[in-house]
Amino acid sequence: MIQRDEKNLLMNRKVFLSCAVTGSGDTASRHPDLPKTPEEIAKAAIDAAKAGAAIAHIHVRENDGKPSRRLELYKEVVDRIRSSDTDVILNLTTGMGGDLDIGQGENPLEFGPLTDMANVMERIANAEQFLPEICTLDCGTLNFGDSSVITVNTPNDLRKAAKRLKEIGVKPEIEAFDLGNMWFGSQLYKEGLLNDPPMFQLCLGIPWGAPATSLAMQAMIDIMPKEAVWSGFAISRNEMPYVAQTVVMGGNPRVGLEDNLYLSKGKLATNAQLVEKAIRIIQDLGATTMTPTETREKLKLVKHK
Repeated sequence: MIQRDEKNLLMNRKVFLSCAVTGSGDTASRHPDLPKTPEEIAKAAIDAAKAGAAIAHIHVRENDGKPSRRLELYKEVVDRIRSSDTDVILNLTTGMGGDLDIGQGENPLEFGPLTDMANVMERIANAEQFLPEICTLDCGTLNFGDSSVITVNTPNDLRKAAKRLKEIGVKPEIEAFDLGNMWFGSQLYKEGLLNDPPMFQLCLGIPWGAPATSLAMQAMIDIMPKEAVWSGFAISRNEMPYVAQTVVMGGNPRVGLEDNLYLSKGKLATNAQLVEKAIRIIQDLGATTMTPTETREKLKLVKHK
């Protein structure tokens, strides 16, 4: 089922860089300066853009660092970024609200305390209300880590979300955590639910999805629609090696504290520092980075506000 042509497997000489500034993982206790408040998250996105990132991927958190999907928090972050004098493409997560904590007693349907399930329209409410240029769409169900929690994204819900996002002019970034996610994302495009060019994000090294290997990345590329524009990343200490790997294989890299907390062994990073390091790698490979304006043109994004 190889759909890519040979030219799309060549090194990418002009890339856009994404920065995922805070995420939703249990990382606040491991990094004292992880952005948590709306003000901190907005500042991190602006600083990343000033350092050279074209896209800021946004989650929100409560003041204690716990992940949240409260719309008022998204509103404050979005308003702060849009009212700044720094141009950056907004990419809001819609990944929250799909956590199912399978019961560990006699009845697996007695769901555990980590369950956070929401209607699919509620999950994309931040995109509908605040109209970012991009929002994520996690394209499958996954065993997420070593706990009893699975992240649930059904085909029916994904079709509903993709249809609505197309209607409101927000481009879904298809988050593919394994090969099946990529296959279904390609199916959404085949069904006409994604506008050209479809946008894919290859998420590697997250237990228990696709491992951070060049073989896994190549397999995901091979079943991607030939029209697609793709990004990729790997977590933890593989973050920077996969900046290079992604560019060499034709994609656009992502960095940020969502994926990795360290600039080097034992040294905690800021988002801007990770962006700066990634840009050095990109430039050492002989490639250049795109501005937000150039990235909008490449992805055919709609800037609503």
